[in-house]
Amino acid sequence: MDVEAVFAGLSQAASTITGLRCNPFVPDSIAVPAFFPAEVDIDFDQAFAGGMDRFVITCRVMASRADDRTGQAKLKGYLARVGPQSIRAALSADRSLGGVCDSLHVQRASGYGQYEHAGTIYYGAEFTVLVIGSGAA
Repeated sequence: MDVEAVFAGLSQAASTITGLRCNPFVPDSIAVPAFFPAEVDIDFDQAFAGGMDRFVITCRVMASRADDRTGQAKLKGYLARVGPQSIRAALSADRSLGGVCDSLHVQRASGYGQYEHAGTIYYGAEFTVLVIGSGAA
Protein backbone atom coordinates (compact mmCIF):
# COMPACT_ATOMS: atom_id res chain seq x y z
CA MET A 1 0.00 0.00 0.00
CA ASP A 2 1.03 3.54 -0.63
CA VAL A 3 0.63 5.93 2.33
CA GLU A 4 -0.02 8.93 0.09
CA ALA A 5 -2.73 7.08 -1.85
CA VAL A 6 -4.42 5.93 1.39
CA PHE A 7 -4.36 9.48 2.82
CA ALA A 8 -5.84 10.78 -0.45
CA GLY A 9 -8.53 8.07 -0.34
CA LEU A 10 -9.49 8.97 3.24
CA SER A 11 -9.68 12.65 2.34
CA GLN A 12 -11.78 11.89 -0.74
CA ALA A 13 -14.16 9.69 1.27
CA ALA A 14 -14.63 12.35 3.96
CA SER A 15 -15.23 15.02 1.30
CA THR A 16 -18.63 13.44 0.59
CA ILE A 17 -19.82 15.24 3.75
CA THR A 18 -21.33 18.55 2.67
CA GLY A 19 -19.33 21.55 3.88
CA LEU A 20 -16.41 19.58 5.33
CA ARG A 21 -13.06 20.80 3.99
CA CYS A 22 -10.75 17.83 3.50
CA ASN A 23 -7.01 17.60 2.95
CA PRO A 24 -4.90 14.49 2.24
CA PHE A 25 -2.14 15.98 4.42
CA VAL A 26 -1.75 18.05 7.58
CA PRO A 27 -2.40 21.62 6.41
CA ASP A 28 -0.37 24.59 7.62
CA SER A 29 -3.59 26.51 8.28
CA ILE A 30 -7.16 25.31 8.65
CA ALA A 31 -10.42 26.59 7.23
CA VAL A 32 -13.03 24.96 9.47
CA PRO A 33 -14.69 22.58 9.52
CA ALA A 34 -11.70 20.52 8.42
CA PHE A 35 -10.68 16.86 8.16
CA PHE A 36 -7.23 15.44 7.50
CA PRO A 37 -5.15 12.28 8.10
CA ALA A 38 -2.48 13.32 10.58
CA GLU A 39 -0.38 10.36 11.70
CA VAL A 40 0.29 6.78 10.65
CA ASP A 41 1.77 3.70 12.31
CA ILE A 42 2.80 0.98 9.83
CA ASP A 43 3.16 -2.71 10.60
CA PHE A 44 4.93 -4.37 7.69
CA ASP A 45 4.83 -8.06 6.74
CA GLN A 46 1.63 -9.08 8.51
CA ALA A 47 1.41 -12.15 6.28
CA PHE A 48 3.97 -14.53 4.76
CA ALA A 49 6.28 -13.14 2.08
CA GLY A 50 5.25 -9.55 2.87
CA GLY A 51 1.74 -10.20 1.62
CA MET A 52 -0.02 -7.68 3.85
CA ASP A 53 0.76 -4.41 5.60
CA ARG A 54 -1.32 -2.78 8.29
CA PHE A 55 -1.69 0.98 8.76
CA VAL A 56 -3.21 2.55 11.87
CA ILE A 57 -4.05 6.11 10.85
CA THR A 58 -5.06 8.96 13.13
CA CYS A 59 -7.34 11.42 11.36
CA ARG A 60 -8.45 14.72 12.85
CA VAL A 61 -11.59 16.77 12.46
CA MET A 62 -11.62 20.39 13.58
CA ALA A 63 -14.56 22.75 14.09
CA SER A 64 -14.77 26.42 14.95
CA ARG A 65 -14.48 27.79 18.46
CA ALA A 66 -15.87 31.18 17.43
CA ASP A 67 -19.30 30.15 18.77
CA ASP A 68 -18.90 27.41 21.36
CA ARG A 69 -22.37 25.94 20.96
CA THR A 70 -22.38 25.84 17.14
CA GLY A 71 -18.85 24.48 16.81
CA GLN A 72 -19.48 21.69 19.29
CA ALA A 73 -22.83 20.80 17.71
CA LYS A 74 -21.14 20.46 14.32
CA LEU A 75 -18.36 18.34 15.84
CA LYS A 76 -20.90 16.01 17.47
CA GLY A 77 -22.52 15.47 14.06
CA TYR A 78 -19.15 14.34 12.68
CA LEU A 79 -18.80 11.90 15.59
CA ALA A 80 -22.17 10.23 14.93
CA ARG A 81 -22.19 6.53 14.05
CA VAL A 82 -24.42 7.13 11.01
CA GLY A 83 -26.01 10.02 9.18
CA PRO A 84 -25.12 12.63 6.57
CA GLN A 85 -22.47 14.30 8.77
CA SER A 86 -20.94 11.05 10.10
CA ILE A 87 -17.24 10.72 9.31
CA ARG A 88 -17.41 7.04 10.29
CA ALA A 89 -20.15 6.43 7.73
CA ALA A 90 -18.35 8.41 5.01
CA LEU A 91 -15.06 6.56 5.49
CA SER A 92 -16.82 3.18 5.66
CA ALA A 93 -18.87 3.67 2.48
CA ASP A 94 -16.04 2.32 0.29
CA ARG A 95 -13.81 0.15 2.43
CA SER A 96 -11.22 -0.14 -0.38
CA LEU A 97 -10.89 3.66 -0.80
CA GLY A 98 -11.30 3.30 -4.53
CA GLY A 99 -9.03 0.26 -4.67
CA VAL A 100 -5.96 1.62 -2.85
CA CYS A 101 -6.35 -0.84 0.05
CA ASP A 102 -8.03 -4.17 0.74
CA SER A 103 -10.16 -2.98 3.64
CA LEU A 104 -10.53 -0.41 6.37
CA HIS A 105 -12.27 -0.19 9.71
CA VAL A 106 -12.97 2.99 11.65
CA GLN A 107 -12.03 1.72 15.09
CA ARG A 108 -12.74 4.68 17.34
CA ALA A 109 -13.36 8.36 17.77
CA SER A 110 -11.55 9.89 20.72
CA GLY A 111 -9.96 13.02 22.12
CA TYR A 112 -13.06 15.22 21.90
CA GLY A 113 -11.89 18.60 23.11
CA GLN A 114 -9.80 21.61 22.20
CA TYR A 115 -6.83 21.36 19.84
CA GLU A 116 -4.22 23.92 18.95
CA HIS A 117 -3.19 24.02 15.31
CA ALA A 118 -0.88 26.73 13.93
CA GLY A 119 -1.49 28.90 16.98
CA THR A 120 -5.31 28.74 16.86
CA ILE A 121 -7.58 26.74 19.18
CA TYR A 122 -10.34 24.59 17.64
CA TYR A 123 -12.86 22.06 18.88
CA GLY A 124 -11.76 18.71 17.54
CA ALA A 125 -11.58 14.95 17.76
CA GLU A 126 -9.49 12.10 16.38
CA PHE A 127 -10.52 9.01 14.45
CA THR A 128 -8.43 5.85 14.52
CA VAL A 129 -8.68 4.01 11.20
CA LEU A 130 -7.23 0.53 10.60
CA VAL A 131 -6.27 -0.03 6.95
CA ILE A 132 -4.95 -3.30 5.52
CA GLY A 133 -3.62 -4.07 2.08
CA SER A 134 -1.00 -5.69 -0.05
CA GLY A 135 2.51 -5.27 1.24
CA ALA A 136 4.34 -6.98 -1.57
CA ALA A 137 5.88 -4.62 -4.11
